[in-house]
Amino acid sequence: MFLFLALMTGCTNQMDSRKEIRIWAMGKEGEVLGTLVPAFERLHPDIKVRVQALPWTAAHEKLLTAFAGESLPDLCQLGNTWMPEFTALNALEELTPWITQSKVVQAKDYFRGIWASNVFDNQVFGIPWYVDTRLLFYRKDLLEKAGYTSPPQTWHEWKTAMQQIKKQVGPDKYAVLLPLNEFEPPIIFALQQPEEMLRENGTRGNFQSRSFKKAYGYYLDLFRSQLSPSVGNQEISNVWQEFGRGYFSFYITGPWNVSEFKARLPQSLQPAWATAPMPAPEVGQAPNSMAGGASLVIFKASKRKAEAWAFLEYLSRPEVQIRFNELTGDLPPRLSAWQNPKLADDPYMRAFRQQLEFTRPTPKVPEWERIATELRLTTEVVLSGRKSIEIALKELDTTTDRILEKRRWMMAQNRAMP
Repeated sequence: MFLFLALMTGCTNQMDSRKEIRIWAMGKEGEVLGTLVPAFERLHPDIKVRVQALPWTAAHEKLLTAFAGESLPDLCQLGNTWMPEFTALNALEELTPWITQSKVVQAKDYFRGIWASNVFDNQVFGIPWYVDTRLLFYRKDLLEKAGYTSPPQTWHEWKTAMQQIKKQVGPDKYAVLLPLNEFEPPIIFALQQPEEMLRENGTRGNFQSRSFKKAYGYYLDLFRSQLSPSVGNQEISNVWQEFGRGYFSFYITGPWNVSEFKARLPQSLQPAWATAPMPAPEVGQAPNSMAGGASLVIFKASKRKAEAWAFLEYLSRPEVQIRFNELTGDLPPRLSAWQNPKLADDPYMRAFRQQLEFTRPTPKVPEWERIATELRLTTEVVLSGRKSIEIALKELDTTTDRILEKRRWMMAQNRAMP
């Protein structure tokens, strides 16, 4: 008995001697991350990884509370739109020194637009974990019936094709679905323009610019031309069913819907749909879309930075990213991972591979989600006829300037410091 207790005590001490790191992850990613931990711990027997899965709905508030209470984990999954906020809070470890010494994390092996979403003032604060972008899901059969054998390449081609589809399907159906409760479509069109949506180093709105008016005008015209219904997602009972019955032929959405379309559309319609990169404004211009997804960050307060970086490196390996893709469906951010036949030979994934070469991050300010919500509300006001586009965009700039007032003040304070 004494020998047994001694062995048990020794085993417990051995376990306790490992250096423990904590990571928080959200949604499905948090649920499956634990399956990747044992292989890492076998490679690093001196490190123990404790994963805490958080629901997306509670994650932001929990992170801010943990920051205020100085109880953040060592590393975390952070949505790309949250990166500016936590960078501004000075909560994140600057990773350039770690990257410089790494044989795993190589900036040149990442999609440029996705990598750029983690860079602030030429400093890197996160490593892309998985990528997300939006492009066209479309009814190939209905497009061919309208006289087109390939997806549109420019805005003009796309609108002309939609007009032909509308003639084919009749007054009770449409060519494209642009849900009014989604702000992403007009932002994607704006990201294809040369001017930024915020000016003066992200401190004022630039929605009255020529670029944004062009993008926004194109977007609004799709409703006014009856090519898109003026509805939100909540008014479409089943997006996949409506797509299947031809209520709309184009839909701007992301990679998570590939598996949904495969599962929810009847077998007879599986050959009838496809994916394609976003059309560009004109020939020779970049067909940009949003650079979305999530990154892995190390918090500055961590006392286990070396161990956290070791786990971050492990999750960044191309072969581990392929495994993560199998578990979640998330797209890997590394170019080398896309050489895997599972992705390279998937006809639906090819368009995402092409689109990921043409992504731009949304404005890198903590207030961006609030501003994007104001843009969505502006669309509803303009389409209802309550305000002209000129007045609405002027008011949007005014609202944006008010939202960014604290940012202007903080930047002015920084400039005034000796």
